[in-house]
Amino acid sequence: MIRKTAISGMIAALYAALTVALSPLSFGPVQFRVAEALTLLPFFMPEAIPGLFIGCFLSNIAGGFGLIDIVIGSTATLAAAWLTYKMTNIWLAALPPVLINALAVGTYLGLITDTPVVYSILYIGISQAVICFCIGVPLCLLIASRTEIFDREMLARRKIKKWVTVEKKKNRANP
Repeated sequence: MIRKTAISGMIAALYAALTVALSPLSFGPVQFRVAEALTLLPFFMPEAIPGLFIGCFLSNIAGGFGLIDIVIGSTATLAAAWLTYKMTNIWLAALPPVLINALAVGTYLGLITDTPVVYSILYIGISQAVICFCIGVPLCLLIASRTEIFDREMLARRKIKKWVTVEKKKNRANP
């Protein structure tokens, strides 16, 4: 339980830190929120769900779009994280953050920034797709193949075994 809480806290901190540090890219009607690459983590570990929600909540406080962004944006991230966890394939797991954020965040950002809502939905959807499919999926597969952070039984159930067969190099001093 302590390990899962710590991992959730680290994910929240990383999400918030990335979003705030890259705030010129992270907020606005056209945004490229790099921290959204972390939204694939629930596919591998359910403890990422509250971490992503808290991280998004904290970063949206700093974002400047007010209560609507804090509440709806964070809730959209929570819903997307839960659906990502329920997916059976890593590529399908990238769809909930793309679709939910495009619709939810794109709609309210369009309304509060006077950007046509259709364009706002497209902007958010395209940026989410690039981040989730081009950064998030490869990042998660790389982490799965190089570390022990993900539960190996979970990886086997998710049929990720073929992606994690890369052997670690043995230290020549300690064969």
